[in-house]
Amino acid sequence: MNQSPSPSPAPAFAVIPGAQVHQVLDGREEHVTRIVEAAYRLHGTGRTVNPDSYFLTFPDRPSSRIIALPASVGGDVDVHGIKWISSFPENVEAGLPRASAVLVLNDTRTGYPFACLESSIISAVRTAASAALAAVALSGQRGERPRRVGFFGTGLIARFVHTYLAGNGFVFDEVGVHDLSPDHARGFRGYLERAGEAKTTVHASAEDLVRSSDLVVFATVAGRPHVTDPAWFAHHPLVLHLSLRDLSTDVVLTSHNVTDDVEHCMKAGTSLHLTEQRVGHRDFVTGTLFDVLTGGAACPPDRPVVFSPFGLGVLDLAVAKHVYDEVAGDGALHTVPGFFHEMNRYG
Repeated sequence: MNQSPSPSPAPAFAVIPGAQVHQVLDGREEHVTRIVEAAYRLHGTGRTVNPDSYFLTFPDRPSSRIIALPASVGGDVDVHGIKWISSFPENVEAGLPRASAVLVLNDTRTGYPFACLESSIISAVRTAASAALAAVALSGQRGERPRRVGFFGTGLIARFVHTYLAGNGFVFDEVGVHDLSPDHARGFRGYLERAGEAKTTVHASAEDLVRSSDLVVFATVAGRPHVTDPAWFAHHPLVLHLSLRDLSTDVVLTSHNVTDDVEHCMKAGTSLHLTEQRVGHRDFVTGTLFDVLTGGAACPPDRPVVFSPFGLGVLDLAVAKHVYDEVAGDGALHTVPGFFHEMNRYG
């Protein structure tokens, strides 16, 4: 009689809390940007799988959502996984961060999950690294880096973007800030001053911020376009449109548009999606950041240049796998004994 195979040892499952994630990533801005760049290059050459993000929304809380980002990354990263990230803007008034997240890594050979990581930091880091990478590449095509930056929205993402711009060599003569909440704007100005930005201005109007900035960072929670006048951008700034829904179709159509993945950006009511619905085509998008990195897309000097990244799960996985490898290499993994229990097929 055939004997059933002996069960293999249960795979280990680790939990990596935010403190360990922070310890690995803090102060490593340039290195993490290279990790994100490598992930973009893998994605651009077809060595990733990045399905649509899945949005869980709530009829009684229209401003809130939870998003699932499944993905797979090949090459040296070699991992599957999923990020599960919530955005509840009302948390801020209650003293909690707007976003919270976890990320699960799966083994590419067995499919078994082997780690769960706190991921709000990972998400902020990959967003900031993507923004900084785009700022470096796009300003490099124009021949000089912007010296005046403006932040529209002053939350965690804005703080990380500033840190990553500085970590990638940007030096600013002037920093502008605008937020619908004066308290949040003042708080962000305090952060900037502690970070060494000597000339920081809180702008009362969005128009003043945009017109006085050569690099504009949109990091809001806007659900629909609210910046509608292309004349604000007549000085042809570089725009990091990270929150995706701030710019009207008129602004998009008068700009040079670059994204991280064209197909992904044409959904979920983004400014690019609304523009596609208006004009019936996608010709207003020049290409992707991968195209810029590989010399396939050039930026004109006489138009605003707008980078609108949807945010790819493959970036989260690349950063998370780096964190896991670093923590494991230090022998500091917190494993959960017996997490997988039913390992014998027949009991």
